[in-house]
Amino acid sequence: MKRFALFGVLAGLAFGLCACGDEGGSVQPIDDSSSSLSSTVESATSSAVISETSSAVSSATSSSENSSSIAESASSSETPADTTKISYALKAFKGPFTNPHKGFCVTIEGTWAFSEEWEYAPTGSKNNKAWDVVSHGCGYQRWNKLNPAKGVYDWTDFEKLLNAHAEHGLGYGLRVFPYASPMGRKNKYTVESDYDWTPSYVYEAGAKKDYAKMTDGGVEYTLAVPRWDDPIYIQAAKDFAAALAAKYDGDPRLEYIDIRAFGNWGEWHIAHFDGSQMPSDSVQIDMLEYYASMFKKTLLVLPSDGKGEPFARAMELGIAKRDDGLIGTPWREDSLAIAYKAGLPTIGENISTYEIMLTYDNVIPGGYLKWTVDRWKEVVYKSHMTYYVLDQDNNAGYQFYLDNKEDADSISKVLGYNFSISKAELVTVTRGANAPGGADETSHTLNITVKNTGLAPCFFDVYMVAEFVDSDGNVLEQLGKTIHIPKGTFKDEDIKEFSFTNKIAGGVADVTAQPGVSVALSIYESEEAYKAGKNPTVKFDNDGIMENNKLLLKAK
Repeated sequence: MKRFALFGVLAGLAFGLCACGDEGGSVQPIDDSSSSLSSTVESATSSAVISETSSAVSSATSSSENSSSIAESASSSETPADTTKISYALKAFKGPFTNPHKGFCVTIEGTWAFSEEWEYAPTGSKNNKAWDVVSHGCGYQRWNKLNPAKGVYDWTDFEKLLNAHAEHGLGYGLRVFPYASPMGRKNKYTVESDYDWTPSYVYEAGAKKDYAKMTDGGVEYTLAVPRWDDPIYIQAAKDFAAALAAKYDGDPRLEYIDIRAFGNWGEWHIAHFDGSQMPSDSVQIDMLEYYASMFKKTLLVLPSDGKGEPFARAMELGIAKRDDGLIGTPWREDSLAIAYKAGLPTIGENISTYEIMLTYDNVIPGGYLKWTVDRWKEVVYKSHMTYYVLDQDNNAGYQFYLDNKEDADSISKVLGYNFSISKAELVTVTRGANAPGGADETSHTLNITVKNTGLAPCFFDVYMVAEFVDSDGNVLEQLGKTIHIPKGTFKDEDIKEFSFTNKIAGGVADVTAQPGVSVALSIYESEEAYKAGKNPTVKFDNDGIMENNKLLLKAK
């Protein structure tokens, strides 16, 4: 009896499950027999297994017969077991590349940034190609605007901002400022409410202020600054954190939230101020622990100058690290490297705008390092960066990307994780009832080798799916089971081998007998999204990505 068969072998038909140096969990196959995307065959059984290494995988040698058509038949009457193999052509995706929960950011504080009337917007007249490498926006919001009175919260404008980002396929990194230095404003009588964004009700309840001196442009200011360890201030900051968590913890529109409770710009420092003091380490740690107790899902971030014992405690709590002094100041990337080694994402922003940094004179101390491509790459690679603000300017990185497109496109791939398939082969074995030791069945096995070519682990769970699809990309049947890869276990430079297998009993229809059948691979952020028939959000860094973000494999 003839059956239609396909496919090729990578390094064997089945791999044993092993964990080679992974921390934080193992890779587990998920039973996906109820998936609405699979055409379930009652007599068929499926399996999926994985083996992995953290360095190079030895090349497997085997003789293989490649076929460009799935509908190639083999007769079990002629040989005890017929094997048909297909190898797939794989190339890296060319051009800019974005994926969720990693990559470049632009600073955005309002919905106006998406209006076509703004020339640097995604649809603006400048045709700003920087948006091609941007995965999320980030920016500040004023505490007193979100929380105008005790127990009163106004999320109206912030909701509009989050929705505008979501409509453009972007996440948002939130920074809520209690205070913003009026540097650059040459009026010594600057209105206090222009820079002190702590809600007035906090002071009305008795929170104290300190009066600090600041000199800017030869003008000396006297500024009212919150007393950062005042118990009334501390409680108000915690109350706001609790309300923020109740509203937004786990909201998929939010990429991360900075803990901006203390200091100038909420950056955990009082630079430029003479007469203001940061709270003690114990007060700082208490605030970190409170935020961590409130936010169970959304990533939290410790701002630039959180250091010492508070920084150590933040890492224990799983709080990521940011630094906003990069490029210009030597060694600022070192603290980010510490966070990376602790298994946490790192977030970077330059000390000033690109155009200003080009004017720096490289005189240290007393000055700043000039922006160069080499210095930029040094910072990105040394800190194993997951997120990076493309530019601090107010034109969404337009000039920076115009000048540095090729390098920015390249770095867009290495920021955070980056999954690239280096090998993919499919093997079909048809075994007749009279075959030695064998049942009358056909098995289809897809073997793939995937490398994380990025600079950091994948810091969220992913679910890998293989499917048989027709010539139009429509799903015919799931191949094997869904494979679950827990967050943090697919690290940078890791190479993993995955195997997906279907077994079909004799006499049962085989979808691969249809003309034009191929294989598509997908990565989902949840098993539920796959079962609901949604498109995947994570893409492989390979040529052949379809509009639905699935990778269509093409035979050599």
